[in-house]
Amino acid sequence: MADARTIVNVGAGAGSYEPSDRDLIAVEPSPVMLAQRPVGAAPAVQASAEALPFADGAFDAAMAILSDHHWPDRVAGLRELRRVARRRAVVFQCDLDAQLADFWLVRDYLTTFRVDSMTIAEIAGHVGARRIEPVPIPHDCRDGFLAAYWRRPQAYLDQRVRDGISVFRLLPPQDVEVAVTRLRADLESGEWARRNAEILERDSLDLGYRLVIAEY
Repeated sequence: MADARTIVNVGAGAGSYEPSDRDLIAVEPSPVMLAQRPVGAAPAVQASAEALPFADGAFDAAMAILSDHHWPDRVAGLRELRRVARRRAVVFQCDLDAQLADFWLVRDYLTTFRVDSMTIAEIAGHVGARRIEPVPIPHDCRDGFLAAYWRRPQAYLDQRVRDGISVFRLLPPQDVEVAVTRLRADLESGEWARRNAEILERDSLDLGYRLVIAEY
């Protein structure tokens, strides 16, 4: 995004991932999320990704950060990113069929979670991207997405943390309760640490998160 002065952030939510030094417009369909945008945040438009209210090539760059999996028509939304971007479209997403399936939280606790999602290669195809870059997740990642706490398992016991992760909201409550109970027991007994000893000294981990970059 270094040379992009005008940016549209699609599925912007409360604006957590928005650069403050660019001319940016946020797009978010939810009035609840729009109301959570802080004072001084970039201007926002209530609209859907599938029908962006902008002309072709209206922005230097279009971005979507961990939001496209929430769009009702994901293909249409990704194609809209491509349409309104003059130079570049960037999508940050996780390839659920890749390393994340082996992530200890999914593998050992959220065992009823089933992947039914678009692959990174498919995302790249819809936005016309030829670059896919891995994004290892640091052990002290401050964002609250699913794998952010891979070396801080106690965080997943916190209801507030789980409330911010869509996977926990999508699963049946009883499945989440079973997962949390198992994790708490394994943490107390030391079983979690024994099972995951190889990651405890890692500073970062590749869990399948990818940056898809399309240049036009």
